[in-house]
Amino acid sequence: MPGSKSNLVSLREDVTNDTSDLSEKKISDEKGSVEKRTMILIEKNGYHDSIYINAAKIFQGIHTKKLKDRILVQYGDDSVSPMLTVKNQSFLRVSYELAFNALKYQDLLEEILLDSCVYPCHSIPDELTSLLVVMLYDLQERKFQAREIFDEEEPVAEVRKIEHYLYSFKTKLAAALARCRIKHDALSIEYTLPEAIRKQVQRASALPLCVWINTFKISLQDVFGDLKKKGFTRVESVSDFDRYTYCMDQHCNDVVFFPSSLKEELLNLDLFADCKLLLQDKSRSLAVHSAQALLNMDDDVIVAHAGSHLTIAHMSALTSHSMTRIFVCGVKSSAKAAELRNLFSHMGCKNIQLIDEDFTEIEPTDSRLQNAKVVLLLPQCSGLGVGNPVDFIVNEHGDAGLLRDVFQGSVSEDKLNTLAERQLHDLIHAMKFTKVQAIVYCTCSVYPEENELVVKKALESRVEGNKLQPYRLIPPVFSACSNPEASTETFFKMEPSEISSGCFLAVLQREKGSSDNVSAKDILARAASKGLLGDLLVEESKEEEKKQPKVTQRRSDITAAGTKPKIAELLHRQTVPTTKADVSLPKAVSNVQQKNVTLTKKSHKPVPTSALPRVRKRKARPASAGRARVRKARAERKRLVLKTVDIVLPPVTPTYTLPVRGNWMFLALAAPMQNLHIPAVRQVLL
Repeated sequence: MPGSKSNLVSLREDVTNDTSDLSEKKISDEKGSVEKRTMILIEKNGYHDSIYINAAKIFQGIHTKKLKDRILVQYGDDSVSPMLTVKNQSFLRVSYELAFNALKYQDLLEEILLDSCVYPCHSIPDELTSLLVVMLYDLQERKFQAREIFDEEEPVAEVRKIEHYLYSFKTKLAAALARCRIKHDALSIEYTLPEAIRKQVQRASALPLCVWINTFKISLQDVFGDLKKKGFTRVESVSDFDRYTYCMDQHCNDVVFFPSSLKEELLNLDLFADCKLLLQDKSRSLAVHSAQALLNMDDDVIVAHAGSHLTIAHMSALTSHSMTRIFVCGVKSSAKAAELRNLFSHMGCKNIQLIDEDFTEIEPTDSRLQNAKVVLLLPQCSGLGVGNPVDFIVNEHGDAGLLRDVFQGSVSEDKLNTLAERQLHDLIHAMKFTKVQAIVYCTCSVYPEENELVVKKALESRVEGNKLQPYRLIPPVFSACSNPEASTETFFKMEPSEISSGCFLAVLQREKGSSDNVSAKDILARAASKGLLGDLLVEESKEEEKKQPKVTQRRSDITAAGTKPKIAELLHRQTVPTTKADVSLPKAVSNVQQKNVTLTKKSHKPVPTSALPRVRKRKARPASAGRARVRKARAERKRLVLKTVDIVLPPVTPTYTLPVRGNWMFLALAAPMQNLHIPAVRQVLL
């Protein structure tokens, strides 16, 4: 309680004697329940000089800018984007973490500098103020103990200067920190943060670690066996976590979750060092699995933004057993391309092709992308749904401004509008690709302006025009084991929580052609109106034309009106009940002959021999026997049920005429594939 003597004594002892190794925190979950968690404070010995320089550059660009009348600490110019020294991902992650911590405690650190009279200092220019704040945070984290100097590192003069200056005032700085904690009645500096920021920090620290298995390097079963040897136990869900445990994701069959407390130990395992397990936000795995479910064996996929090499590698691993190629857009520099190729080669990826143009610069008719059927669109977004912003920035090459937005808990309206316009532009451009059949759109935003509204505006634009089928929303399917019927929502959304980051995912699929839903009657009528069935219905040989020129009927004279009665008669016969479904080929031939006789009598014109299919000749029989066969065939024809079939006809009218026998032969050969009934088809055509 404020003013308590025992409380003051415990605070001073904690700062001066460094006897506090454990501290208990109360973390409130979303339901309002409170539980105690013991956090082990691991003493740090400091970082390399180059990490401090990187962290200072990042902090310079994201620090909170105050009103002019409230500015007490001056920072240098931050108009120039910092160039960071990057040795590896771990090196970069520590730099961002240090900068983010300096941002969260900026007010406290500035108060310590002013209260201790360490600032202002004429020997330290404003350009080094960021380095001063960053190193002060690390110094108090080390309980104001000296930093361990690494022999192999190259010293940086600015870092050594600031370090010497701060260490010379360590007593004053420690006393100023104690006064600040007393002022805020805080057991630790975490309790000096606003409640909303403190909850966000606690949620991020408790978020389970999401990793995916690189099947190029190791199988799922080998991973499970290796984890079992190392003492890990598989449980059903994250709610069952207890130290060395893990569980499988419910959406993606190659994604595994671990307790957040094991992060340092996991990153030191050979499974991570050899790129067999890769740490990445779940939203990216959801997008990749959703795209893979839309691909056929030989379809290509376009990754619209280079973004993270982990996302691209995951897409490559899921398509390793097919002929799919992955085209990655926006790899501008040759140095970046060489770096990515080395990374992909180390991870085992082989089906990736890099494109230097930005996605929006590529023409929809580009010859390289004519076999691409799916676009994976992961645009830059506000990212406020991300649980751990540092890991997200490092893995996805995100903007450091995300740290400031997460700390503030919101994004400026101007930035939000700019992002939404860019996302809409990218999505509309993806819809222009004529060969593409589906688009996967995914963000880590919590704003509808970047999610539902962008998709809605893109669908309403009808940019594909009248020549192409429009897009429609479909429920996403994340893997081959998922059940598409079980998903009823058109959008997939996850809200940020203590067990998962937030994300939004939408799948846009081009509607199927109208010919897929047309009945057999419409197809036959359309084909007859174009003259495609004319020479199949009536055609005379040249010899018959010479003998009877007046009754000769050409294909051009056969109209749709003349064929409609035949089609109607065919469909009417299908409804007549029968007791015998199958008819043998000889009987069908006699039916065709009888049909030809009937047509000849009605039209008073002979049917040429070339118009009939050839059948094996038989010996002549008495006339009475022939009439009996005809009557029997007529009776069976009345009982015959014809099945409606879909006949896919060529889109262009042929410029030459095939004999009837040739067309009949083609249909006969195609019948087994289309499940056509040969006698029924021949009756329709003849």
